[in-house]
Amino acid sequence: MRETSGIIILQRKVKRLKAETGNSKLRSKLDGGLTPSQLFKFSIIRPAKMLFRSTICFAISLYIAITYAYLYILFTTFTAVFKGQYGWHGGITGLSFLGLGIGSLIGQFTYIHYGNKVVHKHMARGDFRPEHRLYMMCIGGFFIPCGLFIYGWSVQYQTHFMVPIVATGIIGFGLLMTFMPATTYLVDVFTIHAASAMAASTVLRSLAAAFIPLSSQTMYAQMGYGWGNSMLGFIATLLIPIPFLFIRYGEKIRARSTVKL
Repeated sequence: MRETSGIIILQRKVKRLKAETGNSKLRSKLDGGLTPSQLFKFSIIRPAKMLFRSTICFAISLYIAITYAYLYILFTTFTAVFKGQYGWHGGITGLSFLGLGIGSLIGQFTYIHYGNKVVHKHMARGDFRPEHRLYMMCIGGFFIPCGLFIYGWSVQYQTHFMVPIVATGIIGFGLLMTFMPATTYLVDVFTIHAASAMAASTVLRSLAAAFIPLSSQTMYAQMGYGWGNSMLGFIATLLIPIPFLFIRYGEKIRARSTVKL
């Protein structure tokens, strides 16, 4: 693919001009003058600063981390749930992942089509803002708690196995419809520092996905599948306002940001 990063394009131009002219003092105007060791240290510190001092980076990363942890809770409990509640054994338990997979695929293609359509429309008008990425996230946020409520209580009362399968499809759809616009929003907001924003988000979501599912079996044992998943659904419901708030106030927050990157 064609390179689009201004920093890399200028670096390549400088390298080419040095070879052509023999002038080793040529520098790119985007060159910070940092040595490789300084650049490495700076690149490690920057994501931490963005995560804890940027309202946008922290809130969006928190949303991604919690929904990502839900995905891994499902991954780590599907086998126990469908074996214990529905008596599935052997390779057939792998079919329990079918709803989540199909729902995620539908969510991905839906976002690619409609999300890009919205963005292209505003770009054509010349009024595009990063917050336009979040319209699809507003929709996706409602699917996650709905899917969790249906999944939890249908498993609790051992309804037909297709009910929780469809419910996990709803969850998968909601996860992709929140995860993808949130990620592209961070990229558009932080532009040349997008890699650091993504690093901050990745660290937080990886920690959440590593540690939160460790308590999922205990949670279900204490609360049952119905109330256990309902608690997750209530938390997901509390997160729904985040994209709405950033659509309304995101531009002002970005203008007032004092985080030095």
